[in-house]
Amino acid sequence: MTDVVPPSLVRLPRFAPGMRIGLFGGTFNPSHQGHRLVSQLALNRLGLDRLWWIVTPGNPLKEHSGLAPLEERMEAARAIADDPRIDVTGFEAELGSKFTVDAISFLRRRCSQVQFVWIMGADNLANFHKWLRWEEIAETLPIVVIDRPGSTLKAMNSRAGQLLARHRLAETDARLLPGAQAPAFVFIHGPRSDLSSTQLRAQAKPD
Repeated sequence: MTDVVPPSLVRLPRFAPGMRIGLFGGTFNPSHQGHRLVSQLALNRLGLDRLWWIVTPGNPLKEHSGLAPLEERMEAARAIADDPRIDVTGFEAELGSKFTVDAISFLRRRCSQVQFVWIMGADNLANFHKWLRWEEIAETLPIVVIDRPGSTLKAMNSRAGQLLARHRLAETDARLLPGAQAPAFVFIHGPRSDLSSTQLRAQAKPD
């Protein structure tokens, strides 16, 4: 477990004022080509400068018994990402928090002149209302949702989906999202992957 350090000493990937950076959080347990596909869609469709994979110490809504060590997951994520525009970071562990709202609050203070966008799959939007202070997250950062197989209607009919629908930009205006005032939301369609970390873990278990 990474030791908690003062906020001023938390290590972050490279950033500069005015950069457009996507934030893609998760346990990445394990990371897979579906994560890479989502990231490349977001990078290209939103015109992002960089995208950060935020490898969390653990999802507060999930069981942690099968969770691989953070450094192991980060090393595997770097191998899968294989894109100079994607940075892998585990800074949440240094902050001592597993909650997205805390990570976003920290980044807004530390990188105040960066245009951040939160990225999630449509399957996560369906459960977004269960996240700690999820409405605060929606009011803090623009959000892009990437379509996932079997999740399109469920996501948009969810509690969070219905709230965000009032602030939806046209998909053709996706490049405007990083500079938009939150709440702002874009739903991106494109090539989709059936891969999931849960399935990959199940396949890796011995019979």
